Amino acid sequence: MYTKEITQTSVQSTFKSKVSDYAQLTKLRLSFLVVLSAVLSFFLAVDQFSWIKFLSLVIGGFMVTGASNTFNQIIEKDLDKLMSRTEDRPLPANRMHVNEALWLAGIMAVVGVSILWYFLNPLSGVLGALALFTYVAIYTPLKRIHPIAVFVGAFPGAIPPMLGYVAVTGEMGMIPGILFAVQFIWQFPHFWAIAWKVDDDYKKAGFSLLPSKGRKDKSSAFLMFVYCLFLIPVSLLPFLFGVSGILSVWVATIAGLWFMYYAIKLFFDLQDKSATQLMFASFFYLPIVQIIYLIDKV
Repeated sequence: MYTKEITQTSVQSTFKSKVSDYAQLTKLRLSFLVVLSAVLSFFLAVDQFSWIKFLSLVIGGFMVTGASNTFNQIIEKDLDKLMSRTEDRPLPANRMHVNEALWLAGIMAVVGVSILWYFLNPLSGVLGALALFTYVAIYTPLKRIHPIAVFVGAFPGAIPPMLGYVAVTGEMGMIPGILFAVQFIWQFPHFWAIAWKVDDDYKKAGFSLLPSKGRKDKSSAFLMFVYCLFLIPVSLLPFLFGVSGILSVWVATIAGLWFMYYAIKLFFDLQDKSATQLMFASFFYLPIVQIIYLIDKV
């Protein structure tokens, strides 16, 4: 009886460890936030709710995002060993074989794109495949070559809200383009704040992702401010094109000024603490603005 209990405990422990590794490999929390932006745009477009379309977007979107993150970690597994923030991931820590990760990523990619294509519409499948390809095949290798990788990575990063809208309509247009633009601009101060915070770690792996050659300097901080500033008028486009009402103008403007405040603060003190505050502000800014578009839907 005692031996049986030990065996059951061991199996449970192994199962929990494997689930935890898969969550790390797919970046579960990040994937959730990505899918959330797609879901909010889905509800912005929908007139008649469909469980099939909704679940197809959630499941297909999560699988494509998870596959992208897994392929990214496969490619960078040797680099992840060099950085404190990533050295305990399943692949660099040798808790998982590369072949297992490849199978997982491949299956998720094929199934995810197929769900988007067949259960939503072909354009949704194309957008999912495009996001996967640009993130894995272009953005990931560029990270060690040139800071322009951030610009390239902003394209697949801004596809989710566009995908959510197209999942309902099946066609491109001004509105999904506007939703894409808001998330596209937002990514620059968001990602650069993260890059500032972990710059010392990035140096170990040869990543140079801050926009200035001087890295954590006034030039990098100024560009974060510029994108935060530009984000304010871009965030008002849904109102100007009749997607949302006047409430979204007030909330988006106030949220934008709040977000920009931390960019200004970073510009003047160049402190890691201010970069961290800007990073957390970015986490709150995007869902607040996207939710208000939905609440104030015209």
